Amino acid sequence: MNNRSTSFEIPENWTAVRTIEMHTGGEPLRVILDGFPQVDGTSVLEYRSYIMQHYDHLRTGIILEPRGHADMYGVLVTPSKVADFGVVFMHNEGYSTMCGHATIALAKLAVELEWVPISDPETEIRIEAPCGVIKAYVNLEQGRVENVRFHNVPSFVVTLDEWIEIPELGKVKFDLAYGGAFYAFVDAEALKIPCTPENYQVFIDTGKKIKQAIIDSGLQIHHPLHQELSFLYGVIFIGGPVSETVDSRNVCVFADGEVDRCPTGSGVSARLAIHYQRNQLKPGEEMKFESIIGSVFKGKVVQVVDYHNIQAVIPEVQGMAYVTGRNEIYFDPQDPFSKGFLLR
Repeated sequence: MNNRSTSFEIPENWTAVRTIEMHTGGEPLRVILDGFPQVDGTSVLEYRSYIMQHYDHLRTGIILEPRGHADMYGVLVTPSKVADFGVVFMHNEGYSTMCGHATIALAKLAVELEWVPISDPETEIRIEAPCGVIKAYVNLEQGRVENVRFHNVPSFVVTLDEWIEIPELGKVKFDLAYGGAFYAFVDAEALKIPCTPENYQVFIDTGKKIKQAIIDSGLQIHHPLHQELSFLYGVIFIGGPVSETVDSRNVCVFADGEVDRCPTGSGVSARLAIHYQRNQLKPGEEMKFESIIGSVFKGKVVQVVDYHNIQAVIPEVQGMAYVTGRNEIYFDPQDPFSKGFLLR
């Protein structure tokens, strides 16, 4: 047994993609560090467009089975002319415009791998995402990362107290808001769905029905600057807290039925905009949001701004990420499943 070789040399015609594996509040993140082909462009939106056109098979191969799974999430780190680095977010359906859990994880990783100059006790990092530049702040104690927070792009409410008729569900009331991505927020208690892991599949089925019904309704979803951002990304079910000292629970269903294990950083950002518009939250006041598995993000409004004639807020979201491993993913050109597949 001890004489068995543990090394594996890949043939020259294979592709090898090297990653760092992480999670934020239980939500996985596969950070692509090396092995991805050269991507042309001068901005994250251009990089993302180029990958869509030329390398989407690598996204599906990296994210989906058998190398990933239905709820895997990934990110490609890119150069940036306006920030410390850029990011292209990937999931089972395509490409996100913003991702809070990935921002938290990447900020921590950037400090630990010294991608940026380190300042103690706090290091500021600028990250170019498809939705804009995000400022992340990594707090250190004796050289160790203690927590990460980020200031998101301007977040705003599109509409409150809208109703939509869905045959299987009846009339469903929802709010629509933007936190780097557009989300519909619905009351889980009104739908009689407790926000607990036992209802995981119910959330997927119900979330996909609500999302499709809103899309089919013709409701206008418009970002003031970029048409590429103007689409409904997910549905967030709001429930009462399960844990003590927490204000509320978020269960986010996004992309093709992915369920976020964390409270959803961009979703928390959009919720803060809703609470501010409803006069339920003043700038500087903190709220705590927990996920379907009980992980917690803290959030607050740090500034109220005019964003292209829209009243918006700059939200701050705080959480923590952890490294879970390293990975080297292989693509054998003869493998019939190199592009991946998805089963539920």
